[in-house]
Amino acid sequence: MNKKKIINDPVYGFITVPSDLIFDLIAHPYFQRLRNIKQLGMTHLVYPGALHTRFHHALGAMHLMGMAIETLKTKGHDISSAEEEAVTIAILLHDIGHGPYSHALEHTIVEGISHEHISVLLMDNLNRQFDNKLSLALDIFNNKYHKSFLHQLVSGQMDIDRLDYLNRDSFFTGVSEGIVGFDRIIKMLDVADGQLAIEVKGIYSVEKFLIARRLMYWQVYLHKTVVAAEQMLVKILDRAKYLAGRGKTLFATPNFSYFLNNQVTKVDFKENPQTLECFTLLDDYDIYTSVKVWASDDDFILSTLCKSLLSRNLYHVEITNEPPDKELEASLVIKAMEMYPIAENEVSYFVFTDTLKNNAYRAGAENINILMKDGTVKDIAKASDNSSLEALSNTVEKHILCFVKDLKHTEE
Repeated sequence: MNKKKIINDPVYGFITVPSDLIFDLIAHPYFQRLRNIKQLGMTHLVYPGALHTRFHHALGAMHLMGMAIETLKTKGHDISSAEEEAVTIAILLHDIGHGPYSHALEHTIVEGISHEHISVLLMDNLNRQFDNKLSLALDIFNNKYHKSFLHQLVSGQMDIDRLDYLNRDSFFTGVSEGIVGFDRIIKMLDVADGQLAIEVKGIYSVEKFLIARRLMYWQVYLHKTVVAAEQMLVKILDRAKYLAGRGKTLFATPNFSYFLNNQVTKVDFKENPQTLECFTLLDDYDIYTSVKVWASDDDFILSTLCKSLLSRNLYHVEITNEPPDKELEASLVIKAMEMYPIAENEVSYFVFTDTLKNNAYRAGAENINILMKDGTVKDIAKASDNSSLEALSNTVEKHILCFVKDLKHTEE
């Protein structure tokens, strides 16, 4: 079978599958599952074009990694064909552990386990299935390989993952502020003292990258309506888990039922093979189908929230720099209890507060290194003459007050 395939990608044009092993990994059910997981969760409810998947993103990142390795090799850095294939596999599989609707459900379906950890478990499984041909990729992914710049290409503050998702998310949402000069940044890549660096003449492209990342967070990833939709989905799952935990039989696909009716922890993923296998059969469709069925459930809270999500009647969200007004929150709680047949301990499904945090650059943590003309290396924040970069390294925390829109109408 000819495994030297090309894929037509809407962002980069033709992408080549570089090896037989990588073709086989792409064809594997673990990876094919990513076709059914949207890259941006509920963002399509704000930006209708944002229906691209984790599958798209992983292939795009694989393509950019090939460009990055080619650049470093032309600058005289020794990267063997085995290392090149391994780092390409590491970036290809970096998101393989994502669950349905991505980050929105990481803390509801499972407890105390991140998608990164699940990715490692799945890569371990694949390594066994492929006769240990992924061992080097795993070492690079886990930062256990002596050439640390290879890990930094996969996971860092200026990594290939971010270069692809900013461009791809920008393309599919139509938010042009997220477009970054990925090709110029890649051409400026270098290695200094064993660490990934950017040549100083690429510094403005890096600044643009950091600013684009900040803008995309507030304009897309943390857009208040996206937050409203994701919070509603989280509350729906919280309610469903609560009801299932008290013996109520709820509709769910077999694999989703496993997570709905059991308290699944990090230990279960490690010690019970069924947990990981069920997870690999779970995608957005399992969740959305359940939400459609639950809209007719006899539990008032569950059905109300599901109907609201399906009709895009989302929470009203107020984002502020200061904590929400306690009196306003208290009055909304009283109104919710008057308006709906709910107990006091159930009000949080209809009125609640939370916080949003974002920083475009974490100074001191896996710095973005700038390679100066004299061969020295400086952190981007020190090398740049752009004073706003210091502000980008500050964590911005905003407060949100969410409540059902019916309560807003009573306010007015």
